[in-house]
Amino acid sequence: MSLTLAACSGSADASGGSSSAAGDAATATSAADLGGMDALVEAAKAEGQLNVIALPDNWANYGKIISAFEDEYGITVNSADPDVSSAEEIQAAQNLKGQDTAPDVFDLGAAVALANTDTFAPYKVETWDDIPADNKESTGLWVNDYTGLMSIGYDPKAVPAPKSLQDLLGADYKGKVAINGDPTQAGAAIAAVELAALQNKGTADDIQPGIDFFSKLNEAGNFLTVDPTPATIASGETPVVFDWSYNNLSAVDASSGREWKTVILPGVALGSYYNQAINVDAPHPAAARLWQEFLYGDEAQNLFLAAGAYPVRLSAMQDAGTVDKDALDAVGAPPADVVQFTAKQTEDASALLASSWAAAIK
Repeated sequence: MSLTLAACSGSADASGGSSSAAGDAATATSAADLGGMDALVEAAKAEGQLNVIALPDNWANYGKIISAFEDEYGITVNSADPDVSSAEEIQAAQNLKGQDTAPDVFDLGAAVALANTDTFAPYKVETWDDIPADNKESTGLWVNDYTGLMSIGYDPKAVPAPKSLQDLLGADYKGKVAINGDPTQAGAAIAAVELAALQNKGTADDIQPGIDFFSKLNEAGNFLTVDPTPATIASGETPVVFDWSYNNLSAVDASSGREWKTVILPGVALGSYYNQAINVDAPHPAAARLWQEFLYGDEAQNLFLAAGAYPVRLSAMQDAGTVDKDALDAVGAPPADVVQFTAKQTEDASALLASSWAAAIK
Protein backbone atom coordinates (compact mmCIF):
# COMPACT_ATOMS: atom_id res chain seq x y z
CA MET A 1 0.00 0.00 0.00
CA SER A 2 1.09 3.57 -0.52
CA LEU A 3 2.00 5.74 2.41
CA THR A 4 -0.34 8.75 2.51
CA LEU A 5 0.92 11.82 4.32
CA ALA A 6 -1.38 14.19 6.18
CA ALA A 7 -1.37 17.85 5.60
CA CYS A 8 6.50 21.91 5.79
CA SER A 9 35.84 50.01 13.19
CA GLY A 10 36.78 51.30 9.70
CA SER A 11 35.21 53.42 7.05
CA ALA A 12 31.63 52.60 6.15
CA ASP A 13 31.14 50.59 2.97
CA ALA A 14 28.17 50.73 0.58
CA SER A 15 26.19 48.14 2.51
CA GLY A 16 26.37 50.04 5.77
CA GLY A 17 29.05 47.89 7.42
CA SER A 18 32.73 48.60 7.82
CA SER A 19 35.20 47.89 5.05
CA SER A 20 37.61 46.08 7.37
CA ALA A 21 34.86 43.88 8.83
CA ALA A 22 33.56 43.08 5.36
CA GLY A 23 37.02 42.13 4.19
CA ASP A 24 37.53 39.82 7.16
CA ALA A 25 34.12 38.24 6.74
CA ALA A 26 34.66 37.58 3.05
CA THR A 27 37.58 35.29 3.85
CA ALA A 28 36.32 33.81 7.12
CA THR A 29 35.99 30.04 7.03
CA SER A 30 34.42 29.89 10.51
CA ALA A 31 33.06 32.25 13.14
CA ALA A 32 36.33 31.80 15.00
CA ASP A 33 38.15 33.58 12.16
CA LEU A 34 36.22 36.72 13.09
CA GLY A 35 36.73 36.30 16.84
CA GLY A 36 33.66 34.16 17.59
CA MET A 37 29.90 34.27 17.14
CA ASP A 38 29.44 37.61 18.91
CA ALA A 39 31.86 39.25 16.47
CA LEU A 40 30.14 37.59 13.50
CA VAL A 41 26.75 38.85 14.70
CA GLU A 42 28.13 42.36 15.12
CA ALA A 43 29.62 42.35 11.61
CA ALA A 44 26.40 41.00 10.10
CA LYS A 45 24.28 43.58 11.89
CA ALA A 46 26.58 46.30 10.57
CA GLU A 47 25.88 45.10 7.03
CA GLY A 48 22.18 45.08 7.88
CA GLN A 49 20.96 43.06 4.90
CA LEU A 50 21.01 39.57 3.42
CA ASN A 51 20.13 38.67 -0.17
CA VAL A 52 18.54 35.25 -0.73
CA ILE A 53 17.21 33.76 -3.94
CA ALA A 54 14.91 30.89 -4.94
CA LEU A 55 13.31 30.53 -1.50
CA PRO A 56 9.49 30.43 -1.76
CA ASP A 57 7.83 31.03 1.59
CA ASN A 58 6.08 27.67 1.39
CA TRP A 59 9.21 25.69 0.45
CA ALA A 60 10.49 23.76 3.50
CA ASN A 61 9.17 26.51 5.81
CA TYR A 62 11.48 29.21 4.45
CA GLY A 63 8.90 31.93 5.10
CA LYS A 64 9.00 31.25 8.84
CA ILE A 65 12.77 30.69 8.81
CA ILE A 66 13.39 34.06 7.16
CA SER A 67 11.07 35.81 9.62
CA ALA A 68 12.80 34.12 12.56
CA PHE A 69 16.21 35.25 11.30
CA GLU A 70 15.02 38.83 10.84
CA ASP A 71 13.46 38.84 14.31
CA GLU A 72 16.57 37.38 15.93
CA TYR A 73 19.14 39.72 14.38
CA GLY A 74 17.28 42.75 13.00
CA ILE A 75 18.75 42.07 9.57
CA THR A 76 16.55 42.67 6.52
CA VAL A 77 16.28 39.67 4.23
CA ASN A 78 15.80 40.57 0.57
CA SER A 79 14.20 37.57 -1.13
CA ALA A 80 14.55 37.64 -4.93
CA ASP A 81 13.02 35.40 -7.59
CA PRO A 82 11.56 32.75 -5.26
CA ASP A 83 10.47 30.41 -8.05
CA VAL A 84 13.66 30.21 -10.16
CA SER A 85 15.65 26.99 -10.57
CA SER A 86 18.98 26.08 -9.01
CA ALA A 87 20.74 26.78 -12.31
CA GLU A 88 19.13 30.22 -12.47
CA GLU A 89 20.45 30.99 -8.98
CA ILE A 90 23.98 30.60 -10.26
CA GLN A 91 23.19 32.60 -13.39
CA ALA A 92 21.83 35.44 -11.25
CA ALA A 93 25.04 35.50 -9.21
CA GLN A 94 27.09 35.73 -12.39
CA ASN A 95 24.89 38.45 -13.90
CA LEU A 96 24.88 40.54 -10.70
CA LYS A 97 28.50 40.03 -9.68
CA GLY A 98 29.87 43.14 -7.99
CA GLN A 99 26.41 44.59 -7.34
CA ASP A 100 24.72 45.03 -3.95
CA THR A 101 21.74 43.01 -5.21
CA ALA A 102 23.69 39.81 -5.97
CA PRO A 103 22.66 36.75 -3.95
CA ASP A 104 24.67 36.21 -0.79
CA VAL A 105 23.72 32.56 -0.38
CA PHE A 106 22.33 29.68 -2.39
CA ASP A 107 19.97 26.77 -1.76
CA LEU A 108 20.76 24.31 -4.54
CA GLY A 109 19.98 20.88 -5.86
CA ALA A 110 22.89 18.48 -5.76
CA ALA A 111 23.70 18.48 -9.48
CA VAL A 112 23.99 22.26 -9.71
CA ALA A 113 25.93 22.50 -6.45
CA LEU A 114 28.49 19.93 -7.59
CA ALA A 115 28.95 21.69 -10.93
CA ASN A 116 29.59 25.14 -9.45
CA THR A 117 31.90 24.76 -6.46
CA ASP A 118 34.24 27.42 -7.88
CA THR A 119 31.55 30.02 -7.12
CA PHE A 120 31.28 29.10 -3.42
CA ALA A 121 33.17 30.31 -0.34
CA PRO A 122 34.21 27.61 2.17
CA TYR A 123 32.65 27.95 5.61
CA LYS A 124 32.17 25.63 8.58
CA VAL A 125 29.29 26.39 10.94
CA GLU A 126 29.65 25.88 14.69
CA THR A 127 27.51 22.70 14.48
CA TRP A 128 29.83 21.27 11.81
CA ASP A 129 30.64 18.13 13.81
CA ASP A 130 26.92 17.22 13.98
CA ILE A 131 26.79 16.91 10.18
CA PRO A 132 27.85 13.50 8.82
CA ALA A 133 30.87 13.51 6.52
CA ASP A 134 28.82 12.29 3.56
CA ASN A 135 26.56 15.33 3.90
CA LYS A 136 29.18 18.03 3.39
CA GLU A 137 32.14 19.05 1.30
CA SER A 138 35.22 18.72 3.49
CA THR A 139 36.05 22.45 3.53
CA GLY A 140 32.44 23.64 3.70
CA LEU A 141 31.97 24.71 0.07
CA TRP A 142 28.54 23.07 0.20
CA VAL A 143 26.62 21.42 3.02
CA ASN A 144 23.40 19.39 2.89
CA ASP A 145 20.60 21.14 4.76
CA TYR A 146 17.34 19.18 4.45
CA THR A 147 15.78 16.34 2.50
CA GLY A 148 12.34 15.06 1.74
CA LEU A 149 10.93 12.17 -0.24
CA MET A 150 9.93 12.46 -3.87
CA SER A 151 6.14 12.24 -3.84
CA ILE A 152 3.06 12.68 -5.97
CA GLY A 153 0.56 15.32 -4.99
CA TYR A 154 -2.90 15.11 -6.52
CA ASP A 155 -6.40 16.56 -6.47
CA PRO A 156 -8.69 13.64 -5.50
CA LYS A 157 -11.63 15.34 -7.19
CA ALA A 158 -9.78 15.44 -10.50
CA VAL A 159 -8.02 12.05 -10.60
CA PRO A 160 -8.08 8.73 -8.78
CA ALA A 161 -5.38 8.08 -6.21
CA PRO A 162 -2.26 6.82 -8.03
CA LYS A 163 -1.04 3.52 -6.64
CA SER A 164 1.88 3.10 -9.06
CA LEU A 165 3.69 5.07 -11.73
CA GLN A 166 1.97 2.94 -14.36
CA ASP A 167 -1.37 4.37 -13.25
CA LEU A 168 -0.22 7.77 -14.51
CA LEU A 169 -0.09 6.43 -18.08
CA GLY A 170 -3.87 5.86 -18.05
CA ALA A 171 -6.63 7.98 -19.56
CA ASP A 172 -7.67 9.36 -16.16
CA TYR A 173 -4.47 11.43 -16.13
CA LYS A 174 -4.70 12.90 -19.63
CA GLY A 175 -2.92 16.29 -19.67
CA LYS A 176 -2.68 16.32 -15.89
CA VAL A 177 0.83 15.24 -14.73
CA ALA A 178 3.47 17.91 -14.03
CA ILE A 179 6.95 17.99 -12.53
CA ASN A 180 8.52 20.87 -10.65
CA GLY A 181 10.69 22.49 -13.30
CA ASP A 182 13.06 21.42 -16.07
CA PRO A 183 15.13 18.35 -15.11
CA THR A 184 18.17 19.74 -16.88
CA GLN A 185 18.14 22.65 -14.43
CA ALA A 186 15.96 22.05 -11.36
CA GLY A 187 16.75 19.62 -8.56
CA ALA A 188 13.13 18.66 -7.83
CA ALA A 189 12.54 17.86 -11.50
CA ILE A 190 15.71 15.78 -11.74
CA ALA A 191 14.51 13.81 -8.73
CA ALA A 192 11.17 13.06 -10.41
CA VAL A 193 13.04 11.36 -13.25
CA GLU A 194 15.29 9.55 -10.80
CA LEU A 195 12.30 8.21 -8.89
CA ALA A 196 10.70 7.03 -12.12
CA ALA A 197 13.92 5.16 -12.91
CA LEU A 198 14.06 3.47 -9.52
CA GLN A 199 10.40 2.46 -9.81
CA ASN A 200 10.96 1.02 -13.33
CA LYS A 201 13.88 -1.35 -12.78
CA GLY A 202 16.49 1.36 -13.16
CA THR A 203 19.15 2.16 -10.59
CA ALA A 204 21.02 5.14 -9.23
CA ASP A 205 23.69 4.26 -11.81
CA ASP A 206 21.18 4.08 -14.67
CA ILE A 207 18.27 6.54 -14.85
CA GLN A 208 17.43 5.84 -18.50
CA PRO A 209 14.26 3.95 -17.47
CA GLY A 210 13.08 7.16 -15.81
CA ILE A 211 13.61 9.16 -18.99
CA ASP A 212 11.81 6.40 -20.91
CA PHE A 213 8.86 6.59 -18.52
CA PHE A 214 8.40 10.32 -19.04
CA SER A 215 8.72 9.83 -22.80
CA LYS A 216 5.82 7.35 -22.60
CA LEU A 217 3.89 9.77 -20.38
CA ASN A 218 4.38 12.47 -23.00
CA GLU A 219 3.38 10.17 -25.86
CA ALA A 220 0.20 9.30 -23.99
CA GLY A 221 -0.65 13.00 -23.78
CA ASN A 222 -0.51 12.90 -19.99
CA PHE A 223 2.66 14.96 -19.40
CA LEU A 224 1.83 18.57 -18.65
CA THR A 225 4.63 21.01 -19.48
CA VAL A 226 3.57 23.59 -16.92
CA ASP A 227 5.85 24.47 -14.00
CA PRO A 228 3.57 23.91 -10.98
CA THR A 229 3.15 26.58 -8.34
CA PRO A 230 0.69 27.05 -5.46
CA ALA A 231 -1.38 29.15 -7.87
CA THR A 232 -1.58 26.44 -10.55
CA ILE A 233 -2.53 23.89 -7.90
CA ALA A 234 -5.20 26.19 -6.46
CA SER A 235 -6.67 26.82 -9.91
CA GLY A 236 -6.65 23.15 -10.87
CA GLU A 237 -4.25 23.75 -13.77
CA THR A 238 -1.79 21.17 -12.41
CA PRO A 239 -3.88 18.45 -10.73
CA VAL A 240 -1.00 15.95 -10.40
CA VAL A 241 2.48 17.06 -9.35
CA PHE A 242 5.74 15.22 -8.78
CA ASP A 243 7.53 17.15 -6.03
CA TRP A 244 9.23 16.82 -2.68
CA SER A 245 6.95 15.69 0.10
CA TYR A 246 7.39 18.96 2.02
CA ASN A 247 6.24 20.95 -1.01
CA ASN A 248 3.22 18.78 -1.71
CA LEU A 249 2.29 18.84 1.97
CA SER A 250 2.47 22.64 2.05
CA ALA A 251 0.25 22.88 -1.03
CA VAL A 252 -2.69 21.99 1.20
CA ASP A 253 -2.52 25.38 2.90
CA ALA A 254 -1.74 27.24 -0.32
CA SER A 255 -4.54 25.86 -2.47
CA SER A 256 -7.46 28.06 -1.44
CA GLY A 257 -9.48 25.24 -0.01
CA ARG A 258 -8.83 22.77 -2.81
CA GLU A 259 -8.36 19.26 -1.46
CA TRP A 260 -4.82 18.03 -2.07
CA LYS A 261 -3.33 14.70 -1.10
CA THR A 262 0.23 13.46 -1.06
CA VAL A 263 1.36 9.91 -1.70
CA ILE A 264 4.70 8.16 -1.41
CA LEU A 265 4.49 5.21 -3.78
CA PRO A 266 5.23 1.72 -2.48
CA GLY A 267 8.63 0.22 -3.23
CA VAL A 268 11.86 2.16 -3.44
CA ALA A 269 11.64 5.76 -2.19
CA LEU A 270 13.94 8.60 -3.22
CA GLY A 271 15.42 11.23 -0.97
CA SER A 272 17.79 13.99 -2.00
CA TYR A 273 19.33 16.70 0.09
CA TYR A 274 19.41 20.31 -0.97
CA ASN A 275 22.63 22.18 -0.33
CA GLN A 276 23.59 25.45 1.28
CA ALA A 277 26.48 27.47 -0.14
CA ILE A 278 27.84 30.99 0.24
CA ASN A 279 28.45 33.10 -2.84
CA VAL A 280 32.20 33.74 -3.01
CA ASP A 281 31.33 37.27 -4.18
CA ALA A 282 28.59 37.85 -1.58
CA PRO A 283 27.88 41.57 -1.12
CA HIS A 284 27.06 40.89 2.56
CA PRO A 285 29.64 38.26 3.53
CA ALA A 286 29.10 38.44 7.30
CA ALA A 287 25.32 38.18 7.00
CA ALA A 288 25.78 35.26 4.61
CA ARG A 289 27.84 33.40 7.19
CA LEU A 290 25.44 34.25 10.01
CA TRP A 291 22.58 32.90 7.88
CA GLN A 292 24.43 29.60 7.61
CA GLU A 293 24.94 29.50 11.37
CA PHE A 294 21.23 30.13 11.85
CA LEU A 295 20.13 27.48 9.36
CA TYR A 296 22.21 24.81 11.07
CA GLY A 297 21.07 25.74 14.55
CA ASP A 298 18.27 23.93 16.36
CA GLU A 299 15.56 26.53 15.67
CA ALA A 300 15.81 26.49 11.88
CA GLN A 301 16.47 22.75 11.72
CA ASN A 302 13.25 22.18 13.66
CA LEU A 303 11.40 24.57 11.34
CA PHE A 304 12.53 22.48 8.37
CA LEU A 305 11.19 19.41 10.18
CA ALA A 306 7.86 21.06 10.96
CA ALA A 307 7.31 21.46 7.20
CA GLY A 308 8.01 17.79 6.52
CA ALA A 309 11.66 18.22 5.49
CA TYR A 310 14.15 16.06 7.36
CA PRO A 311 17.02 18.30 8.57
CA VAL A 312 20.60 17.14 8.19
CA ARG A 313 21.24 17.42 11.95
CA LEU A 314 18.18 15.30 12.84
CA SER A 315 20.13 12.40 14.35
CA ALA A 316 22.37 14.68 16.44
CA MET A 317 19.35 16.65 17.66
CA GLN A 318 17.57 13.44 18.65
CA ASP A 319 20.64 12.40 20.63
CA ALA A 320 20.84 15.81 22.29
CA GLY A 321 17.12 15.99 23.03
CA THR A 322 16.71 19.22 21.05
CA VAL A 323 14.49 17.90 18.26
CA ASP A 324 10.86 19.01 18.07
CA LYS A 325 9.28 15.66 18.97
CA ASP A 326 5.77 16.70 17.99
CA ALA A 327 6.98 17.69 14.52
CA LEU A 328 8.92 14.45 14.14
CA ASP A 329 5.90 12.41 15.22
CA ALA A 330 3.70 14.25 12.72
CA VAL A 331 6.11 13.74 9.82
CA GLY A 332 7.03 10.18 10.76
CA ALA A 333 10.17 8.25 9.99
CA PRO A 334 11.11 7.83 6.32
CA PRO A 335 10.64 4.39 4.72
CA ALA A 336 13.46 1.93 5.28
CA ASP A 337 14.24 1.60 1.57
CA VAL A 338 15.30 5.16 0.67
CA VAL A 339 17.88 5.82 -2.04
CA GLN A 340 20.13 8.88 -1.87
CA PHE A 341 22.21 9.42 -5.01
CA THR A 342 25.96 9.86 -4.50
CA ALA A 343 27.83 12.83 -5.95
CA LYS A 344 29.07 10.71 -8.87
CA GLN A 345 25.61 9.26 -9.56
CA THR A 346 24.13 12.76 -9.49
CA GLU A 347 26.71 14.05 -11.96
CA ASP A 348 26.14 11.11 -14.30
CA ALA A 349 22.35 11.48 -14.11
CA SER A 350 22.62 15.19 -14.92
CA ALA A 351 24.86 14.51 -17.90
CA LEU A 352 22.41 11.96 -19.30
CA LEU A 353 19.48 14.32 -18.85
CA ALA A 354 21.36 17.15 -20.54
CA SER A 355 21.96 15.00 -23.61
CA SER A 356 18.64 13.18 -23.91
CA TRP A 357 15.75 14.91 -22.12
CA ALA A 358 14.72 17.27 -24.92
CA ALA A 359 14.49 14.44 -27.44
CA ALA A 360 12.56 12.25 -25.00
CA ILE A 361 9.69 14.71 -24.57
CA LYS A 362 9.60 16.36 -28.00
